Amino acid sequence: MNDSHDSVVSFDQLVEIMARLRGEGGCPWDKMQDFSTIKDYFLEEVHEALDTIERGEPSGIMEELGDVLFEVCFLARLAEERGWFTIHDSIRSIHDKLIRRHPHVFGEECITEAEEVPGRWMQLKAQEKSKKKKRESILDGISRRLPPLLQALRISERAVAVGFEWEDVNGVFEKLDEEIGELKRAVHRQEPRERLMDELGDVLFTAVNVGRKLNILSHDALLATMEKFRRRFAFMEKKIREAERILGEVPIEELEELWGQAKKGE
Repeated sequence: MNDSHDSVVSFDQLVEIMARLRGEGGCPWDKMQDFSTIKDYFLEEVHEALDTIERGEPSGIMEELGDVLFEVCFLARLAEERGWFTIHDSIRSIHDKLIRRHPHVFGEECITEAEEVPGRWMQLKAQEKSKKKKRESILDGISRRLPPLLQALRISERAVAVGFEWEDVNGVFEKLDEEIGELKRAVHRQEPRERLMDELGDVLFTAVNVGRKLNILSHDALLATMEKFRRRFAFMEKKIREAERILGEVPIEELEELWGQAKKGE
């Protein structure tokens, strides 16, 4: 194999490397791995790729996507060794699925607006799943391993696909006000922790739907806010260190003043 950066490395060559790592004379560490260990590395690599995407680093994105692809090949190799399927079966599966679920591209359906696509995708997906296995709910199949805010969005999208939706964003704001009011009343009545958790969950779930209506991903909005908080808090810490003071001993009034300075500086 030519290791030059100018040469084109094919996907099959990566698959061959994976087979060699797991085969006779391969890597002892790679040979002792199984699904339970590699799934965690897979998740880790996906998150590292997301980090580089958030930072907008082309070279980092390129490298991390390669790492994700390697973990995909690793998992597929484990499956092949068990006689389940090969990586090429997975490629064939997604190839056929993309064609089936884009009849407006590969068939005769006519869809001109991007907003129409997700709903149609969900309808086609539901039809396919019903043929394979009867489901109790259209929400079945949404992974409980998804990050909570993303899971809430996917649940909402499924409900919307069958018409369970507010008329406009004002309706969601009214619901949000209602849920916040219920949380406040529960706090005022000193309800049990389980009740408070339930009410707070309602607030967060409704807030996700506000974002959906505004075409804003709630998890992205939260990440941006956390980065903003980090910057402003770091500004406060810097000012306190420069004054040769200790953070935990600064009165809240002064902290709020420093926070205001950080906010104004942005």
